[in-house]
Order: sequence, then structure tokens, then C-alpha cells
Amino acid sequence: MVVGGNATTPWSGLEAVDRAIERYRIYQINSPVGIPVRSGVIAETSFVGPGMRHHPALRYIPSRLSVVPVLFQRTLPPDIVLLHCAPARDGLLSMGIEVNILPAAVEACRARGGLVIAMINSRMPYTFGDSQIPIEAVDFAVEIECELDDVRNSPADEASLVIADRIAAMIDDGATLQMGIGAVPDSTLKALAARSGLRVWSEMFSDGLLNLDAANALDEDHVLTASFCFGSRRLYDWVDGNPRLQMLRTEKTNSPALIAANRQMTSVNAALEVDLFAQANASRINARIYSGYGGQTDFIVGALHSPGGQAFIALRSWHPRADCSAVVPLLDEPVTSFQQTAVVTEQGVAELLGYDEKTQARHLIEYAAHPKVRAELWEEAKELGLA
Repeated sequence: MVVGGNATTPWSGLEAVDRAIERYRIYQINSPVGIPVRSGVIAETSFVGPGMRHHPALRYIPSRLSVVPVLFQRTLPPDIVLLHCAPARDGLLSMGIEVNILPAAVEACRARGGLVIAMINSRMPYTFGDSQIPIEAVDFAVEIECELDDVRNSPADEASLVIADRIAAMIDDGATLQMGIGAVPDSTLKALAARSGLRVWSEMFSDGLLNLDAANALDEDHVLTASFCFGSRRLYDWVDGNPRLQMLRTEKTNSPALIAANRQMTSVNAALEVDLFAQANASRINARIYSGYGGQTDFIVGALHSPGGQAFIALRSWHPRADCSAVVPLLDEPVTSFQQTAVVTEQGVAELLGYDEKTQARHLIEYAAHPKVRAELWEEAKELGLA
């Protein structure tokens, strides 16, 4: 069974399925807390969210997000797809704020005679594009009335604000933006309020986009493109019926070729750690899966092939909880991505693209790493042949 994730999990429908079926596999991207945890339920995903991170029957299936639809055609054909939709307009339902992998799941499910079930919620914003689905494509529909999950970020700390300002300073008027969720992306968008002609081609967006719209920093003649969003009710009301927004399936939003076709494509992604070879780990902690590839590799490749494009990795130089450096000599974990334009921390900007490996390592040590580990990193760099 494929179910929408993020802020759109149709809880009442999921509970009904869980009561009716003893054993099943649930495939969901970025699961929120609350999915069934019991014997007989296997949790499958290619991007682990908090609802699956500690699931006892987790099956992580490595895949870039743009490739997940291929899995539905080959190794993970769905028997059931459970949608969360806005009421129909002109015979078309809308998947609202979560399109993502769902159109591909619906197509694969219908091709093998499976069931497509829609929970129709008047509180779901109606969006246009690949989010729209004919009523005839749904086998069963249930009307519900419930509020969507309200996802709010914690206030940005000083380090996040510094990182955001450094990134914003490298983004010019007319750039196309891809940013994820969190304090750094939203703070970066706030710092871009004085820009003009900005465009959006992103896997997702959150409340930070409202700041750009209020500041008239967006290109009003260009449609905003994303695959899903989550945030506050204020964001959902802005999204509802907005003709300036198109929600496309993940094969389109995350296609490196389509990403590269955007002018000055600027990708900002997070990581858990980076090493002196400019490799980033954004997926695992102590070999245990924490998230997954997501769209990071899709957008880094696409951005670097875009005219004037840039790809940034943003992270704090020091992990306060783990009390360790985020810049390490050599990753112990599998690599998520590598060779971005630059790595940005509160310490500075380590430029990478176009520099030889020794210069990349020097930039990471001198401009991205925390001062108290720089001497140690220089010693490790010598051992690695990078100094």
C-alpha cells in the first residue's frame, strides 16, 4: 500500500485499513509519527521520516526520489494507493499539497487492477498540475473533515541566521530556487526579500516562500513549481486555488535535465557531515539510516548543469548534541552527494567547484571547519595526501 506522507497522511483511512488487513506493507515518503507499529506491518520507504525512523520492521529501499516511480513499475508494484484529496472541481479531484510519487503509484496500481482509495477533505487545498486526478481513476471515496498537520519550524538560532546570510549573499536577482525545510532555508528566503525576479523550481516549499511573495521578490510572470509542500494553515490558504502554482510529479520536479533548464538554478541542501574530499553524508548516523537520498543528488546535478547554477551544502560546523565536528577527515558513513559548488557553515564559505582536491580540503579546513578542530584536520589531511 502506498500512502501520501509529509503533512497529508490520511489518518482515518490508514486506521481503517489497519483494522481490516492483518498483514501489509506500507510505502510512504517521510512518514510522520503515528503510522502503525505492530506485528504484521512492514514499513517501506526510500526516505525515512520520524514515523519510520525507529520502526521495528523498517525496510529502507535506497533510491533517489526521481527514481521511485520506476520501483513501482518493477519491484514494488502497489496493490492499494490511499490518497488524501481536495473535493472535485470540474470532475477533477486534487491531491493538493502532496503530489510527489503518488501519480506514478496510482498508474502502477490501476495497471495491475489494484484499488485506489481517496479520502476527500474540504480542508485540503486545491492545486493544479499533476495533482489533478479524474474522479473515474478512484475506486472508492470517503468524505472526511479534518485539519492538515500544521508543521512549524523552531526559531532560527544565531548559527542558522549566519549561514543563511552567507548563502543569500551569493544569490543574484533572477535566480531559480530549490530549498528544503528548516531554519536555514526559511532564513535564507527571508534574507532574499530585497531581490527581484526570483523563480522557484523545487521538490518542496514551506512558509518561507510567503516572505518572498509578500516582498514582491518573485517573478510574477513565471509559475512556481514544486511537488509537495507543508507548513502552516496560512500557507495552505495561500496555496488553495492559486493559479501561480503548479504541483508536478516527482519525475518532473526532480529530473536533473528539467532542473538544469532553469536559469541560475540554486540548490540549497543540508548534510550531517562533510569530509575533506568534499563528500557529504546526509543519510546515516552510525550506519543506521536516518533519512535517505531524497532529492539532494537530483538537484545538485541539475543545478550544476544550469546556466549560472549553484549547489550549496549548508550545515553547522559543530554538532552541539553530539559534541563533535561536522567536518571530518573521511566519512565513515555512505556518501549521499559530493562536489557541490560550496559548503557553507557559520564559519564561512568553502568554495569547491573547479578547485583541485588539495585546495578543496584547505578551503574546508580554513573556512568551514570549527577552529578547535582545524589543527587535527590538517594532520589528517597530510595522512590522506591532501596537504
